[in-house]
Amino acid sequence: MSFTRITKLLEEIEAKLVVLLCHHNADPDAICSAYAFANLLKNLKPNIEVEIVAAQGISRLSKHLLKHIPIEVKAHSNIERADAIVLLDTNTIQQLNNLAEKVKTLKAPLIVIDHHAAHPETEQMAKICITNEEASSTCEIVYNFFKEVNLKPGANEAKALFLGIAFDTRHFVLANSSTLKSIAELIDAGVNAQETLALLSLPMDFSERVARLKACRRAKLFKVGEWIITFSHVSAYQASAARAIIDLGAHVAVVAGQKNENLEISLRCVREFHEKTGIHLGRDIAKPLGEYLHGMGGGHSTAAGVNGVGDIETGLKRCLRLLKEKLAGAA
Repeated sequence: MSFTRITKLLEEIEAKLVVLLCHHNADPDAICSAYAFANLLKNLKPNIEVEIVAAQGISRLSKHLLKHIPIEVKAHSNIERADAIVLLDTNTIQQLNNLAEKVKTLKAPLIVIDHHAAHPETEQMAKICITNEEASSTCEIVYNFFKEVNLKPGANEAKALFLGIAFDTRHFVLANSSTLKSIAELIDAGVNAQETLALLSLPMDFSERVARLKACRRAKLFKVGEWIITFSHVSAYQASAARAIIDLGAHVAVVAGQKNENLEISLRCVREFHEKTGIHLGRDIAKPLGEYLHGMGGGHSTAAGVNGVGDIETGLKRCLRLLKEKLAGAA
């Protein structure tokens, strides 16, 4: 029983403060899973204090959701006082940016809850590591915690869990049968699907539109076998630009951006590419690319990201080489 392991550990250490950490620029799955998990803990252990902290803030869409769900994300962390630290939707401490080194030095037990495979270093540090790559999202894992202890989520928790799952499955396009069952149960719990889904739609601002258009104009196309692989670069909105290029017809889109020496790369592919080649962008491309760039990489089979150090040309050339090697092996 997954959640029982966590509550047992918290009882053993007589935890008074539990700090939940989300990755930098925390997306809806991260903050919504943290919110639901925090409320589940407080429901079962009323005397425990739980804080949600996002390394270097949350995404624009997440900020929008805070207007509709009472999620409190702390600007400053109290991890020095924490009796236990929980990473949600964060499979490596490197995604914590400035908090990573602090977490390494603390004696408080580390718990990881994620739908990505944990990074070996983080897995070694963790006292408890609950990961499930079959789950659509971290919110789906947390919802299963509610079911494990036979507790029905309240209206706000159900809405948060629904939003996190909807976001990470691209409005259920990537959902499997168990995910859809969870969604049906959350709707039965009182979530208005139509109204709640509408919260995930933000008008695209001018800067994002420009970034998408620039990425398309700068795109370089490579045909590898039957696949069209596209590389581009913009200073911001790399993930959005990669999605735009996929929508235009590419099978794989890789978009890089650089700030000083820091390099960010977003990777996207169509599901057909993953299914036919067996290439998992997070595991097979982003992870080794992140290591090559002295940083970190990871993600899903069709969507991944890399943070590292270096220049755009070097990063994209290495990415193309990794893709060609994997495609050659898959042939």
